[in-house]
Amino acid sequence: MDYEDQLDRALERSPDIADAGERFEVPDPEVRAEGNSTVWENFGAVHDRLAREPDHLMRFLQSALGTSAAIDDRGRARFTGAFKQRRIADALESYVGDFVTCSECHSPDTQLVDERGTTVLRCDACGAISPVPEL
Repeated sequence: MDYEDQLDRALERSPDIADAGERFEVPDPEVRAEGNSTVWENFGAVHDRLAREPDHLMRFLQSALGTSAAIDDRGRARFTGAFKQRRIADALESYVGDFVTCSECHSPDTQLVDERGTTVLRCDACGAISPVPEL
């Protein structure tokens, strides 16, 4: 029995492995309107999951959404203006693509580090170093 046959046989006997979901899942933003502001309720859980500083994520979102924002005393993000959940989710997806996942191996196990005066994304899984956009 060659390798491919053995692999097929193993996958047939363990369908839970073949059907397992992705290891890295970002929580969907829980967004609601409050007056003329939009409040992102689970902002703290999201930046914790991404392993990024809340101020860094907030600066990106302010630029992507074209608005001012602040983190309130309960750790929620509060944006000036009305924003639909989909628009904030799209901005978050863009942030993950630019500042979290490795461009080489697509692993989320990365860190933002300063090298020679510029911020780069260093992958803990494959060791790749890639540039990130300026904020």
